[in-house]
Amino acid sequence: MHTAKFLTTAPQLHHLPPLTVPEIAFVGRSNAGKSTCINTLTQQKQLAYASKKPGRTQNINLFSLGKQGITDAVLADLPGYGYAAVPKADKIRWQRVMANYLVTRENLVGIVMMCDPRHGLTELDEILLDIVRPRVAEGLKFLILLTKSDKLNREEATKALSIARLQAGGGEVKLFSALKKQGIDEASQLLWQWAHPEGADAPAPKPAAPVIDEPENLDEPENLDEN
Repeated sequence: MHTAKFLTTAPQLHHLPPLTVPEIAFVGRSNAGKSTCINTLTQQKQLAYASKKPGRTQNINLFSLGKQGITDAVLADLPGYGYAAVPKADKIRWQRVMANYLVTRENLVGIVMMCDPRHGLTELDEILLDIVRPRVAEGLKFLILLTKSDKLNREEATKALSIARLQAGGGEVKLFSALKKQGIDEASQLLWQWAHPEGADAPAPKPAAPVIDEPENLDEPENLDEN
C-alpha cells in the first residue's frame, strides 16, 4: 500500500483509463473519514485530498500501486456523497458517474465503504449497497470499515460491529481508527489479498452493463459533523 502514487483524475467515466490490473474503490458519505483512511493505509499524509468543504470533490481519483514503477493494482477514491451544501445539479451528475462506475467498471475487484459507527449505515449507504449488491453476489469483494472507532467504548464498538455485519450483505466489517492505529494492518492485508488472489489469474472482464440514466437520488438534507 505504501507504494501508492497519484495516477489520474476523471470527472466522467470516459476519462478513466481502461485498465486490466485489479482496482479497489473507496466509497463513503462525506465526513466518514475516507481520505484519512486512504492516507493512513498508504502511509502518506496527503495522497487523498480532503476538501475543506466536504462534498466539493467531484472526481474519481486513481492511485497506482506497485514496486519499481510497475502498476499491479489501483485504488479508486470516489466522491463523498450526501453533503447538503453541494448544488443539486452537481450531485445528480456525480451520482450518475459513481453509480455507473460501480456497475460497469470491468477491472473492479473490491469496494471499501467508510462508515462512521456513531451514525451507522445511513439511507444513502443502503442505496449504494443496493447498487453494488448484484456484483457482490457475483464475487465482488466488499468491506465496511467503521472509521473513527476510537470514539466508541468497547460495548459500543461490539454493538456497532454486530449491526454492520447484519447490513453488510455478505461483506466483511472491521473497526478502524487512524488515530489509534486500529485495524490498519488487517485492512491492508485484506486489500493486498484482493489485488493478489493466491493461485488465481486476473478476473475475466465482465460484459458491459447498461448505463444507468437516473440513479436513486442520494440527496439527504442533514450534514454530519466533522468529528
